[in-house]
Amino acid sequence: MNVDTEMVKDFPVMGEKPMRGVFSTTADMKIGFGGTRRTVQQNVMIYVVRRDDGCYDAQALNDSHVPTGESTILTYEDLVLDYIPEPAIYHEKVYPAMRELAGHIARGERHRERGETWSAEFEFQNALAIDEQNVRATFGLGLTYLAREDLDKAREVFQRLIALPGAFDPRHKHMFNDFGIKLRKSRMFGEALRFYARAAQLAPRDDHLLYNIARTLFESGDYERANGFLCRALTLNPRLEEGQQLRAVIAVRKGREVGHPTDMPQELLLNDPCDVPEVLADSVEGY
Repeated sequence: MNVDTEMVKDFPVMGEKPMRGVFSTTADMKIGFGGTRRTVQQNVMIYVVRRDDGCYDAQALNDSHVPTGESTILTYEDLVLDYIPEPAIYHEKVYPAMRELAGHIARGERHRERGETWSAEFEFQNALAIDEQNVRATFGLGLTYLAREDLDKAREVFQRLIALPGAFDPRHKHMFNDFGIKLRKSRMFGEALRFYARAAQLAPRDDHLLYNIARTLFESGDYERANGFLCRALTLNPRLEEGQQLRAVIAVRKGREVGHPTDMPQELLLNDPCDVPEVLADSVEGY
């Protein structure tokens, strides 16, 4: 859940639906083993934001009092019947913690854009100390390491991103596209292809994603498979200018005219775009 300036509108007057806030409930939790096993009640705190459809996205609060992890959807009725509003906790702990987190990320991104990689790393690490699953901070840290050509640390962040819930949410599309491109430019072709394979599970018909896969395969020297993914991208978007340019370059490298999409072998053409992750896995195995 993104931290933004709208956090100032939280708990409503009586009768209005809240825009956002902190709520609590109790949940049964089993502890112990064997004969000592028993059930205890645990207090659970959540942060909610109202959606356009009137329901709420809800996330658990971590020990630093910021929402983290995957969100679940609650109806207004569920929120009213099963949860208790906690305005004091929101104002005294959660809102300040979320502002601090947002500040670290914003400063980190500014430092990274200016090429100040050590300062950027410091801010992103501070953000991740507050929320270790924060997508923006993790992407920012990875991009910082790639900019500094610290490839070992970049690989560590890459492994974290692949497993991170929400990393490939459409909201973060520009970040995972940027990260994949930076991996390719660092000649980390295997990591770039694995990253794109993960993204393709959610967006198999994204022509720019297919182009980036083709570009990575091309730069790794796999012209045939690059042309296959490129043909799929151009089938989805014939006006993709950079795709047309890459086809011309592949033709020169291969010393002949590359195939039109309708002439390509089935395993390269990918008639069903949803096959992208599976077909791409064959290329990933080569790295």
